[in-house]
Amino acid sequence: MIAVAKVDRLECCAHMAPHPVPYWPAKRVLDFIGALILLVLLFPIFFAIAVAVKITSPGPIFYKSTRVGLCGKKFAFIKFRSMRVDADRLLEQLKQHNEKDGPIFKMKGDPRITPVGRFLRKYSLDELPQLYSVLIGEMSLVGPRPPIPHEVEKYDEVTRTRLSVKPGITCYWQIMGRSNLSFEEWMELDRRYIREMSFWTDVKILLKTPYSVLKGEGAY
Repeated sequence: MIAVAKVDRLECCAHMAPHPVPYWPAKRVLDFIGALILLVLLFPIFFAIAVAVKITSPGPIFYKSTRVGLCGKKFAFIKFRSMRVDADRLLEQLKQHNEKDGPIFKMKGDPRITPVGRFLRKYSLDELPQLYSVLIGEMSLVGPRPPIPHEVEKYDEVTRTRLSVKPGITCYWQIMGRSNLSFEEWMELDRRYIREMSFWTDVKILLKTPYSVLKGEGAY
């Protein structure tokens, strides 16, 4: 379990990832306006995905889980459901087929993923509900992907530094290989983002993300 003292979010970020103070409010403005615009523009796509998930696989439209955010704070994480409803139970049976190092599980051809879910994952459409988490301030448009609590329990001190900033929908990992990268390469890209993060770094990553997503490479 993570024991994190109650501390102001800005102070926590400033301590772990020192950057000019004006960056933080500018990042929040970008997050809020960007998420609001995308939620409005993408509403028809949200509706179409919801219908596709519902009519092709029994179970709820959304998948809800707990993730770890800024300074170790847990929050409710929502995606369009891309797996069978018994996916978490079946995970134990599939762990021997894990194709990644570190505390994460990744498997090409994962049998738990539905046909519609495979398409959603390829183009990261299952991640769209997280725009709501960005809107309310639990996530950012740009930042390290939010980890599962049991993964964080296996982090060393260096890897824990990725909790010093808000988790995001996209980051260097998303535009530089996605699941084709090893766990350590993924973590190094997150550390690089924390070192380089700025308003223009965020804008650059956001502009590169659509092309990376449309290629559909490294998503499974």
